[in-house]
Amino acid sequence: MKNTRWWLIRHAPVPNPDKLIYGRSDLPADTGDVAALAELAARLPPQAVWVTSHLRRTRQTAAALRLPGSDMALIERDLAEQDFGRWEGLSHGAVAETQPEEARRFWTDPAAEAPPGGESFAAVMQRVAGAVARLTEAHAGRDIVAVIHGGPIRAALALALDLTPQAALRLAVAPLSLSRIDHYGGGEEGDSWSVAALNALGTFSGSGR
Repeated sequence: MKNTRWWLIRHAPVPNPDKLIYGRSDLPADTGDVAALAELAARLPPQAVWVTSHLRRTRQTAAALRLPGSDMALIERDLAEQDFGRWEGLSHGAVAETQPEEARRFWTDPAAEAPPGGESFAAVMQRVAGAVARLTEAHAGRDIVAVIHGGPIRAALALALDLTPQAALRLAVAPLSLSRIDHYGGGEEGDSWSVAALNALGTFSGSGR
């Protein structure tokens, strides 16, 4: 039975003093916390497969963490943050003021409803599950370090824990935190998952994506 280990890291904090919604907006990360990066890097396995989304905050964080001997970072667009459509770049207050009906509809069920022109969290879970399955098959038996976003990490944890989208949104994922899910495949009992770590090391300092 092959054990494939996913090391899920949320990117470094994004300076966002106005608390704007920035799911797919390509904002830079602040990788200046050298001590936190060093502590996190010390927990990671050598000679792993590294994966990021196409957004630079994940690529910047991966570059600050990368260990000698690890594979080149793969860019996987299906591990990007949730697309908030026409709400990108707006504050939650501005959305509530200028688009009250759309905001009310979304907050009745934020897991299943999508912002205008965007995607629901349930859709995020579906695409992340597909990417995790593909990469797990391609790199079976390896360590996969995925430097990604809070939403996709919730989605990956939901896959391992068999959570609904509504339940998955209750999971908190801090910047520079580490979670780990392990996939067991190829045995007589079929495929299975376990959770080896959840939200370790990270420090909560406000909301963001």
